[in-house]
Amino acid sequence: MSKYKDKESGTTIASLNAKWISWAHTTVAYTAFLSALSVGIYLHYHKIVQNEFYGYPDEWFPSVSATIGDRYPERSFFQLFIAITSGPRFALVALWYLLTAKPGKALPKFVAGVGLFRTLTCGGWTFITSTDDHDWHDILMISYLVATIPWTAGCIALSLPNPKAIKYRKYLATAFFGTIPFMVYFFIQHKIHRIAGAYTTYSFFEWSLILFDVAFDAVTALDFENFEIVIRDVKGLGKGTNMSSKSTAVTEKEKQKITAGIFDVKFSWAEIFDTAAEVYHGFVFWSMLTSLGVVIWYFPLWHMGISGYEAFVMSTISPMFLGIKPIRSLVIHNLRVCHFLSLAGLLAWQVKDPAYRLFTVGFGVAMSCLSWAGTLYSESIHEARLESKILAWIVGLVMSSTAKFAWQTNNPIWPIMHAANGGYNEIGLALAVLAALRFTRKAPLNTGAAADENLGGSSFLAALGIGGVFFGLHSLLSDTSTMILWVWEGYPVRGPLAAPHGWFTVAAMTAGLLTGVRYPKLVSTWSVYGVGSVGAAILTLYHNWFGYLGALTSAFYLTAISFPLITVASKKSPATTFGLGFFIYNFMVLFHVWVVAYAFVPGGPLVREHTDWIMTTMMVLIGAGVFNLTSVNSRRGETRARPSRSQHRKYHTLALGTINLFFIAAALRRFPTNDYKPYHEDSRVITAGIWTIHFSLDNDMWSSEYRMRDLIKELEIDVVGLLETDLQRIIMGNRDTTQFLAEDLGMYVDYGPGPNKHTWGAALLSKFPIVNSTHHLLPSPVGELAPAIHATLDAYGELVDVFVFHSGQEEDPEDRRLQSEYLAKLMGSSSRPSILLSYLVTKPLQGNYNTYVSEISGMHDVDPRDWDRWCEYILYKRLQRVGYARVSRSTITDTELQVAKFVVPKSGEEKAQIAAIESNADLRNRKVNEQEVPEGWRFPALFRGNGVRGHRYHVFNEPWYYKPS
Repeated sequence: MSKYKDKESGTTIASLNAKWISWAHTTVAYTAFLSALSVGIYLHYHKIVQNEFYGYPDEWFPSVSATIGDRYPERSFFQLFIAITSGPRFALVALWYLLTAKPGKALPKFVAGVGLFRTLTCGGWTFITSTDDHDWHDILMISYLVATIPWTAGCIALSLPNPKAIKYRKYLATAFFGTIPFMVYFFIQHKIHRIAGAYTTYSFFEWSLILFDVAFDAVTALDFENFEIVIRDVKGLGKGTNMSSKSTAVTEKEKQKITAGIFDVKFSWAEIFDTAAEVYHGFVFWSMLTSLGVVIWYFPLWHMGISGYEAFVMSTISPMFLGIKPIRSLVIHNLRVCHFLSLAGLLAWQVKDPAYRLFTVGFGVAMSCLSWAGTLYSESIHEARLESKILAWIVGLVMSSTAKFAWQTNNPIWPIMHAANGGYNEIGLALAVLAALRFTRKAPLNTGAAADENLGGSSFLAALGIGGVFFGLHSLLSDTSTMILWVWEGYPVRGPLAAPHGWFTVAAMTAGLLTGVRYPKLVSTWSVYGVGSVGAAILTLYHNWFGYLGALTSAFYLTAISFPLITVASKKSPATTFGLGFFIYNFMVLFHVWVVAYAFVPGGPLVREHTDWIMTTMMVLIGAGVFNLTSVNSRRGETRARPSRSQHRKYHTLALGTINLFFIAAALRRFPTNDYKPYHEDSRVITAGIWTIHFSLDNDMWSSEYRMRDLIKELEIDVVGLLETDLQRIIMGNRDTTQFLAEDLGMYVDYGPGPNKHTWGAALLSKFPIVNSTHHLLPSPVGELAPAIHATLDAYGELVDVFVFHSGQEEDPEDRRLQSEYLAKLMGSSSRPSILLSYLVTKPLQGNYNTYVSEISGMHDVDPRDWDRWCEYILYKRLQRVGYARVSRSTITDTELQVAKFVVPKSGEEKAQIAAIESNADLRNRKVNEQEVPEGWRFPALFRGNGVRGHRYHVFNEPWYYKPS
């Protein structure tokens, strides 16, 4: 009892209505931003509307960051008022907690914790500007934005039965989150497309976020107006009394509709740990399964054909052993042992010998498939426990895709990762052990009983469905950039980008899975199957945003249908449904490889370039599963009792929400913010290189991106063509090396022809903006397809064409002849300065070389005296070539890195001089000593002599330099 309370009347000596805390917070917060905006416009208008590309009048309204963080005194105004805001802010969070706290409820504590965290991170990005420390400013800003999501949802879920407050919160939350996609879109228009005025439009959306964010918290005034700062409820609202004409039940239903009811779950640490363990164990399964293809791929890659190690792809059919009754009984009675043995796949990074590492991964995958099949079968007689395990299995895939996005398409616990290239294997293994212990703590329910005879349906059809859906999940959804690269067509960008649009794929997966769990009969209908089939067709046949719409439809459908398919399969013979199902999945995996590796495998030409056949087969297999589901559903009828309600759905939904928040944070962190500048801007030099990277696996089976990054950076390469880069297949881990390299090195990237174009890949990285790019598939009537990129770069204000090309193999001379003619005409069609970065498969001055270097193409060899070449070549025209070097590969790949330096002419006089020496080979190829060329033209001395890390100037042991006079 308060000591100030009057026992007779209940009055107090002093009191303050709590709504004034909200109004004080709102007023001072708006003052902080608007005062900075007013002062900035008055004192520094032209400076704060200026960005890295445009100024006034193209850009005429400043961004929030330019207003509050760049200049004095507006920054001081902002920081002063934000500091004052902190008092009401802390009070607002505390009052909201006191208002909503109830015995036994954990959600108010969680929301209060999030509110405190947001307040502290707001202070962090306010007082640590991007100029002070760019990284910490971004980390704190991203943390604040991500924390806004649970804060908003939590406040809505905890809202008192006040219809007006709930309505305002709903509208403001919708406005806030609805603004973000438009803000991101215009930022991309500004940053990537460099459209004048786009940043001004972006700025309006950015300011709108501020207004909506503060206004959302201002709604607390409606709840606080019935309270006084004596921590005493004067009207009983703290007990849930409804003072409105609307019934409490109606307002509670409205809140549940907004938050999907997930905040109504009773908090239990035991269930939280159970859910975390199940999801992480599912993540471990997908991590091992997706790593199997990569470690298998290493061997045919080095054998240049079938090696025999491909047999390990059949590791997944281990559930077939469950058809043998003694083995099934042994497995189900020892599921904890089996799940622990499966963790051998995570230990594989400790095995240095590639063959033994493959054996270890193969064993881990076999035990994992066996253990999961046994677990689902043993849980099949308990609907809630079975549902929980299936949810965890698929949520584990979402977590795996999210981890790969955060690590730029590598999984940090893969056996090709270790500490030196970004791996977190030790932490991953430790968490996996803890998760396996928790996952297997409950005894199996079904220890060998016969399958449900009343279920109906066919085990064989269920196996077909399992094979189709697992192939779809793995091939299309194990990496969020896979389908984005299917629809990629080059510059200007007309479709989604891996970062940040990959979240749309995760959002579609999340929505699909939740729909499948909630409405399994609906997603099992033929009409929904038809929608999924249309989505797959659009993905296969179209590009850019329309093609990506098909991708999102496919993502939604695959995760939605996976739940009922796995549920029915779990109640049948696991040897058939999962053993045969994974065998069919393996057939699809090989089919998936055969369409591109047709030149190296038996029967390959029969399925050459038929991704459309793969997608059709996948949907037919899923259709067989749907046919089985309709049979099962019709037999069940409507009289079957619903499974007992369990809290696990809401916990798994929260897990999905957490994963999505992590993805969004990673997407914000990966958002393109680099200042792309060439290394020697003052000298107008382009340093260009060509490198065949052998699918980013080094000689010892480690992922090689970090080592490639280091060499490219140390050689100061501005433009590099990379070959053998298409890793977006199951057998290659669904990876994309170019994402890491482009983001880490600060370069624009064109991935080249997508995974559905059936090439081994060609990519372009450039410090210079890519104005336009087109992809070409050169004539290949017999052998492998030959990809090419024709890109136009804005290099120091001049348009320069760059061609990246991978010729066909030595065994197909007619293919190579046709390709040389095609490319010569393509290069000859450009009147601009040009560079070819290529893999030609010819000897200097012989054969097809004379087509590439000809009057038709107009191209010159970087140095025709370099006789020791066969694969990689650099050609050029209408540029002054000033340097050429060959750098040894170390153990990164099987091919060296070739680099050349070119000066881009600026004046008409310089262009005339270059034109004059075009026809004079002696003058053009005149070599000079390094001391005779300017500093900006020279190659780094780091690689002279023995070089570093196995990289050195080799063949002629030093760079060659050129100067006409």
